Amino acid sequence: MNIADLVQTRYTTKAFDPSRQLSAEQVAQIETLLRFSPSSTNSQPWHFFIAGSTEGKARVAKATSGAYAFNEAKVLNASHVVVFCSRASIDETYLEGLLNQEEADGRFANADARAGQHRGRSHFVNMHRFELRDAHHWMEKQVYLAVGTLLLGAAAMQIDACPIEGFDQKVLDEELGLRAKGFTSAVIVALGYRSDSDFNATLPKSRLPADSVITRL
Repeated sequence: MNIADLVQTRYTTKAFDPSRQLSAEQVAQIETLLRFSPSSTNSQPWHFFIAGSTEGKARVAKATSGAYAFNEAKVLNASHVVVFCSRASIDETYLEGLLNQEEADGRFANADARAGQHRGRSHFVNMHRFELRDAHHWMEKQVYLAVGTLLLGAAAMQIDACPIEGFDQKVLDEELGLRAKGFTSAVIVALGYRSDSDFNATLPKSRLPADSVITRL
């Protein structure tokens, strides 16, 4: 597998074949991709809702009515849909939970290592909470790292995908009860297999020239 080939051949699927579904094994791999996505200071400020049933996708599709109706078929015809959510806040209780998990996973050789991790992570978290006052934006950045991981991983699995920002966030947050859970929706990614009618599948990929976006120092 050549990763450079993957990024040049993957594309945003505009129409899915509703008759083709992901296998349980593929869905399990998708879940692994999401869980092991990178995040700043291993903060993992996210939650992922995965809709694979007709009922589940219909719930997500409620956020694609009106001005966002052009995305409804993508959600309904995909095999599975992932709703990426970011935390509404990040507090000491959550940070302590991260530490406990890292310790259980064998990340710390001793108490000093645990304390050092807590100091380092708290420094950056508190900088965004109290100095820059952009904690929510910072956490959404981490969510987008997970989106990128999923898109590239799906391509490696020969699964088609469509990242979707065109949806009513307020409607989706209410439908999934996200506010009460301490989250807010950020992105939707539809997964499945392209339809023969997908116009975007045959269009050439277009990107700006390397010299216009890359500066070699």
